Amino acid sequence: MSIGPSLRAAPATSASREEAEVSQGLARTASRRTLGLVLALLVLLGLVMASIAVGARAIPLSTILEALVAPDPAIDEHLMIHELRVPRTVVGLVVGPALGLCGALIQAFTRNPLADPGILGVNAGSTFAVTVAVGILGIASPLGYIWFALAGAGVVTVLVALIGSVGGGRATPATMTLAGVALSAVLGGLTSAIVLGDRAAFDDLRFWGVGSIGGRELDVVLSFAPLTLVGVLIALAVARPLNALALGDELAASLGMRIGPVRALVIVAVTLLAGTATALAGPIGFLGLMIPHAVRWIVGPDQRWILAYTLVVAPAMLLLADIVGRLILPSGELRVGLVTAVVGAPVLILLARRRTVSGL
Repeated sequence: MSIGPSLRAAPATSASREEAEVSQGLARTASRRTLGLVLALLVLLGLVMASIAVGARAIPLSTILEALVAPDPAIDEHLMIHELRVPRTVVGLVVGPALGLCGALIQAFTRNPLADPGILGVNAGSTFAVTVAVGILGIASPLGYIWFALAGAGVVTVLVALIGSVGGGRATPATMTLAGVALSAVLGGLTSAIVLGDRAAFDDLRFWGVGSIGGRELDVVLSFAPLTLVGVLIALAVARPLNALALGDELAASLGMRIGPVRALVIVAVTLLAGTATALAGPIGFLGLMIPHAVRWIVGPDQRWILAYTLVVAPAMLLLADIVGRLILPSGELRVGLVTAVVGAPVLILLARRRTVSGL
């Protein structure tokens, strides 16, 4: 008579064991991801120090620490650190996360793992708006034309979504990408026409137009930081809903997700992140494509981990590219936008040649 209860208890015991193994596997995965994030933070810290130390004139670590703790304006190295190196590094720490998160949001929003602010025309919209502000309206201050950059990013983001859904259908990754490329071409031509027609505007925009994190004063950078912070907070807030959105609109709606508000928040975040980054450093390409895509290979499709890693890896990559530019041309300094383009183009080719890309 005891055989029956034993047989009935066996499946329950087996199920409990399987649940425990699954829980342990998830815990190990979370631990590895957390450890990787901590290592990425340490790498970022090292690159911050290297960004301050490397340049036309190398500065030892002891001098850097002394300048940060007890600055003396009479010492040339201290003055260089506070007037040039620290603002440049802070720009990288503000622009890097903005571009990386912007790319991650656009990839999740369009369900296209090869999308980024450049491909969808967001950078082109910001660049065109800033060019109009500088070349036509004569607004030379970053604090003045930042609002044009935000407006340009927002208008193009909305236009891409609307054009992609023309005909009564739902916007697809392919139609949105085509709309973004078309708008980028049109706005790029208009931008070139304005710049070439006004020599003064060309002089003001020639370094900004290729992407550079140098030449900004610290107070200007700090005035941009709150807008970027708002964009970052919105991006982190929509991470979980984006996981549901990746399953498709119908399934996401069946799970109780309000699709309209989530997409509106994504557009606001993309506008803030792309607009402030472009106004501060110019149109830096490929960073928003490379970092989220590479991170997705490491952590999988969970948007919470993708955004967390991107928040750290993107500024690290941007600072590394800037350091490489300073090492190649210590006197003239190769602009970071050119370095990311040289590195990003082969990466894009490799991604395009892969039979499969990392899933969303």
